[in-house]
Amino acid sequence: MSNNHKQLTESALISAYLQGDEQAINELIKRTSHRVYTSVYILVKDKYLAEDITQETYLKAVKKLKANAYTEDNKFGAWLVRIARNLCMDYFRTLQRKSNITLSNGKDIFEVFSFSDEGNVETKWMNNQSQERVRKMLALIPEEQRDVIVMRLFAEMSFKEIAETTQTTLNTCLGRMRYGLINLRKLMQERSLVL
Repeated sequence: MSNNHKQLTESALISAYLQGDEQAINELIKRTSHRVYTSVYILVKDKYLAEDITQETYLKAVKKLKANAYTEDNKFGAWLVRIARNLCMDYFRTLQRKSNITLSNGKDIFEVFSFSDEGNVETKWMNNQSQERVRKMLALIPEEQRDVIVMRLFAEMSFKEIAETTQTTLNTCLGRMRYGLINLRKLMQERSLVL
């Protein structure tokens, strides 16, 4: 029966799954898991976290399939990548609220903004205050601009990878980055924040 599944289209597999064929979802997962995992890994740069988010993506997708929240005009693989991307962004937002974000090289994300850990207690305190202000300012800019900045600076993704993940053009990503940085500079000027 699994040979029959290999011949079926994604739409046919989804229909079969919704009619009770549990093997159909296994075939869908087999076909799409590499793409979903790779998309997640590019964002989070951590093997185990990428595995967890990929698994969560499929759990969410199955719930949505059962709730008839999937429409045929979407390509199933692209739909899964969007779910995965949203879960990654949720993860980054949670980290932003809870603690510092650490890059794959072990450095704090705000080293991108040239914060220094060197110096006396007063300097460190001032740096921590600046980091907190930047976090708050990031929360004030439009979400699509913030997402591109987070993916570019924090997840160290290329603009091409960001365009693929957000399903936009390269020029759109570049524009969002540009306007996001302009908005951050304006906020810094309004608040007289010097980094």
